[in-house]
Amino acid sequence: MARQWTRREAVGAGLMLGLGATFLGKPARADAPPKDYEAAAAAARGQVVYFNAWGGDQRINDYISWVAEEVSTRFGLTLHHVKLSDTAEAVSRVLAGKIAGQVDEGGIDLIWINGENFAAMKKQDLLFGPIIPLLPNMKFVDPKTKPTVLSDFTIPTDGYESPWGMAQLVFFHDSARLSQPPRTPAALLDFVRASPGRFTFPAPPDFVGSTVLKQFLLSLSADRKPFDRPLVTAQFDSATAPLWDYLAALTPHLWRSGKSYPASSTALRQLLNDGEVDISMAFNPGDASSAIAQGLLPETVRSFVFDGGMIGNTHFVAVPFNAKAKAGAVVVADFLLSPEAQLRKEDPNVWGDPTVLEMALLPQDSQAAFAELPRGIATLSPQGLGPILLEPHPSWMVAIEARWTQFYGH
Repeated sequence: MARQWTRREAVGAGLMLGLGATFLGKPARADAPPKDYEAAAAAARGQVVYFNAWGGDQRINDYISWVAEEVSTRFGLTLHHVKLSDTAEAVSRVLAGKIAGQVDEGGIDLIWINGENFAAMKKQDLLFGPIIPLLPNMKFVDPKTKPTVLSDFTIPTDGYESPWGMAQLVFFHDSARLSQPPRTPAALLDFVRASPGRFTFPAPPDFVGSTVLKQFLLSLSADRKPFDRPLVTAQFDSATAPLWDYLAALTPHLWRSGKSYPASSTALRQLLNDGEVDISMAFNPGDASSAIAQGLLPETVRSFVFDGGMIGNTHFVAVPFNAKAKAGAVVVADFLLSPEAQLRKEDPNVWGDPTVLEMALLPQDSQAAFAELPRGIATLSPQGLGPILLEPHPSWMVAIEARWTQFYGH
């Protein structure tokens, strides 16, 4: 059995160590992409598709269960949700399969992915495709209005990822306890000093926790240009110094004095609901409204953002190079882009994840259905969300996570 790689090895292999095709070899793919969607749909009947996706939120798990029912009825395939706590777990399995020479019997057919994990898989030639030309529902996506659907953390997707949802980091506060939330990093530091133990964030490498570190970094940095390019190791200490200085001042005043952290945004949301902290966060502007609708947060919770903007991106699905059910994975990816599936996903009573579709490209009845969706009492308007800060190059996050773990991981 191939050795299970750790997160740091799996992502670092692609981004930091530069192991390329010369070292690993480039195994021939056992089957070519279907020539078109119709061929994929025909081949998908009877296939079993293993969808590896984060499983830390029951709302998302329930949505994927609905998807499984729909694709079974419509396309005659079986979709299994393999619940992950960290996407890098799946990346490590695909990388180990390539090292072992496994080219067509991989156990992962579809993967929910973006950022450093996508960069690692693309660098190591671990992805099947391009799949975008095979997806009819891409006609409803407009890269001009949503440029991040074709660029993942500054890395061109080159058609190897299918967009699934839009994301923007937002904070939540219970207005019954905190009427005026902090809207800058400096104001947040003042808040935690005055109210020790009332703020924390998920422990990196949880993706929300890692995003909070990036948010602090970009909010505190006078020049973001270095972060738009691959990391130059000699620049790391000076470029990230504002982040570490800020965390040194912030950490002693965090929940449990920064000696432990919640494992996920779901766990942090529970702390907010229980009254242990005053602020939570998620990478979804509709998350608080959805949680309120499902009784997971009190109705007094509201969203807020930093004045200077918040990090935003697109999340995707992709097909590993050695997926056994490639045709079925393509069919599922296309269904996830359908107006019906995107509409249900954006409904705050279901998930509340913003659509990647462009309203002007949709049929009139679909446009009307999206317009009728409730925004939710805790969801900010597009204007209220403010400007989007683009993600830094993923190589920075690998190094930042490693340094945070060294300083603060317990």
